[in-house]
Amino acid sequence: MGLCLRNCLCIVLIATAAVGGVSSNHGVFSVKYRYAGRERSLSLLKEHDARRQQRILAGVDLPLGGSSRPDGVGLYYAKIGIGTPPKDYYVQVDTGSDIMWVNCIQCKECPRRSSLGIELTLYDIKDSSTGKFVTCDQEFCHGVYGGPLTDCTANTSCPYLEIYGDGSSTTGYFVQDVVQYDKVSGDLQTTSTNGSLIFGCGARQSGNLDSTNEEALDGIIGFGKSNSSMISQLASSGGVRKMFAHCLDGINGGGIFAIGHVVQPEVNKTPLVPN
Repeated sequence: MGLCLRNCLCIVLIATAAVGGVSSNHGVFSVKYRYAGRERSLSLLKEHDARRQQRILAGVDLPLGGSSRPDGVGLYYAKIGIGTPPKDYYVQVDTGSDIMWVNCIQCKECPRRSSLGIELTLYDIKDSSTGKFVTCDQEFCHGVYGGPLTDCTANTSCPYLEIYGDGSSTTGYFVQDVVQYDKVSGDLQTTSTNGSLIFGCGARQSGNLDSTNEEALDGIIGFGKSNSSMISQLASSGGVRKMFAHCLDGINGGGIFAIGHVVQPEVNKTPLVPN
């Protein structure tokens, strides 16, 4: 457990052993929560702790959040930019799954509005000059399925299917496009950067992911250990080290989700348990 603000949950996890020789750059997402702003301001807590604690999470100073409500379900999400020109998408942060996906333009069951006060956006590959389909004969698709697909033909998209613990599911196909996120550039400073990532284009949703979900989001971003996860893709390109950390506030909602090595203060790291 690392140093953290009072009333915060601060967790540092290593996805896998760090890839040798890669850069120590960091990616950072600002995380929001559905119970944000219900109680006192976090600034008072920060001012108190700043007098006795040094930098947290490599010097990033972003609004924190989370919930200590025993009757609340943890729903944390981040805003990311996808495409050229970029459009904003709100995706749930999930450390228990691998792939990232967003709802696509042809999805008929996808939600069109959300009670979270955000504007939902459907991804359309035709609107992005950098978007392209991932075909079933590409190495990425072989890695997802453990080898070539038996019914793969030329120019056929690589499909995906993700089933979650509550029975909800998403299915569609993989695409590749530019994803924008914030990188730590100095003490208490971040700058916008981007990387080309492969993610799912959701064509059909079921369960809590379909149009009946009032607290809907544009998709889910997984931070699992698989090579298909966002953190694994960024690490393989040398953009970040293969670890992440998150601090969630139990008072006001929100938080930060940092990708990469935590420089200061000294913290204990915990490897993810397989399966």
